Amino acid sequence: MDKKSNIDLFGAAALTGFALLLAFNQVVIKVTNGGIQPVFFAGIRSVGAVFCLWLWLKWRGIPLQYSRETAGWGVITGVIFGFEFLCLFMALDLTTVGRTGVIFYSMPVWLALIAHFTLPDDRLTPIKSLGLVLAVAGVAWALLDRDGGEASVWGDLAALGAALGWAITAMLAKASPLRKERPEMQLFWQVLISGPVLIVASLFFGDLIRDLQPIHIAGLIFQIVVVVTAGFVFWLWLLSIYPASGVASFSFLSPVLAVFLGWLMLGEEVGSSLIVALVLVAIGIVLINRPSKA
Repeated sequence: MDKKSNIDLFGAAALTGFALLLAFNQVVIKVTNGGIQPVFFAGIRSVGAVFCLWLWLKWRGIPLQYSRETAGWGVITGVIFGFEFLCLFMALDLTTVGRTGVIFYSMPVWLALIAHFTLPDDRLTPIKSLGLVLAVAGVAWALLDRDGGEASVWGDLAALGAALGWAITAMLAKASPLRKERPEMQLFWQVLISGPVLIVASLFFGDLIRDLQPIHIAGLIFQIVVVVTAGFVFWLWLLSIYPASGVASFSFLSPVLAVFLGWLMLGEEVGSSLIVALVLVAIGIVLINRPSKA
């Protein structure tokens, strides 16, 4: 597909579906952490994704090749990718899905700000800035009445670190020499480097296996095949077509959807704040993706 200056109907539908996948992903990680140490879980996930991506590239007839220009950037993005998921998996171990979602999905704010200063065709306008503010307010509103549960300063800081790591990884895919590589090759670099980095790091976070059950193994397989291999290739492909801030803005749907899935799957309470949040997020997305006047 040709590059787009705004999110069209297909892009909106695809990004909404991806937001739902990410919301469900938060629940899967939280549950699977009960059987596998979070950092080790993230590392095994990346290692498994290397194999799946290799099969995908072979099936598509895409050669595993890279240039000297992109090799260094591939290593850098792989390390940052590892840092992002070390933080995310630890956040979901230390605090609730809701709190992690609110902070982690602040990523579009950081990405839009970075894009404003680095991408000439992706500037923040007053209308887009207002949309970002409304979307953030909507996500926060969804969780204002959630009393009790886990709460951890370290968990909150880990979620913030994951958000910053995600924003930097996305910007490298968009603005560094890595943009010349196919989305599959970008992701291959990320999982190839992050896997060993995370497994070595896991040695400093306690026992590798907790109370492993079949549901935890199923969660690990889902993470490798659906989320990392298929999901992130799809997201990187969308990022190569649509504006970075527009793509990122749809991730604001994920924490709201995570609250809904928490209610549906984990029995968490959902109040009227969710409805208000959905309205604010919807208005925010409309404003963020409103075509700029010539």
